[in-house]
Amino acid sequence: MFKWVRILKEDINIVFEQDPAARNAFEVALTYSGLHAIWSHRIAHAFYKRRMYFIARSISQISRFFTGIEIHPGAKIGRKLFIDHGMGIVIGETCEIGDNVTIFQGVTLGGTGKEKGKRHPTIKDHALIASGAKVLGSITIGENSKVGAGSVVLNDVPDNSTVVGIPGKIVIQNGVKIKKDLDHSNLPDPVSDRMKELELEIRELRNELHQLKERKM
Repeated sequence: MFKWVRILKEDINIVFEQDPAARNAFEVALTYSGLHAIWSHRIAHAFYKRRMYFIARSISQISRFFTGIEIHPGAKIGRKLFIDHGMGIVIGETCEIGDNVTIFQGVTLGGTGKEKGKRHPTIKDHALIASGAKVLGSITIGENSKVGAGSVVLNDVPDNSTVVGIPGKIVIQNGVKIKKDLDHSNLPDPVSDRMKELELEIRELRNELHQLKERKM
């Protein structure tokens, strides 16, 4: 009983740490759909582990109806998960989420087909998955790593990295802990950066060609 009380307090406290709009514990407990989805999942997962699959799925579907967040009861979720807003989030059956993870609305932690076994992502501690990102397949998002808004990630992401784009590309990897302050309005653009590199190469080739022509004349 005391363990459950401690977990509930942790879930509420992490909202205050991550959301400046949170005013008091009563408001958070009654109005935050992300919190309701997490609490419902904890109950559903307890039934799932006891092989009471129908009850577990029923709780999951009821929670989905009221919160707009779909978490399969088989998913493993660690401590202090923070779901901000949350509408449209989908978390698959074999997904594993570590501690102190932040997930924004519209995120999909899904599979890539009809494969068996571990087919959903593993999200390690202190990771951040931004709005609309799709993390697909049995891949791992490393500790302290961030996935930018709208990105599609199909490969493993090392610890302390930032990934953006479709498909997702690593744009920051400095080997130190990255704070959860990802600027969603000013994301690095690996495609644009590559285009600039190509333009520079073309300009250099033109200069070399022009020099060769002058020598022949």
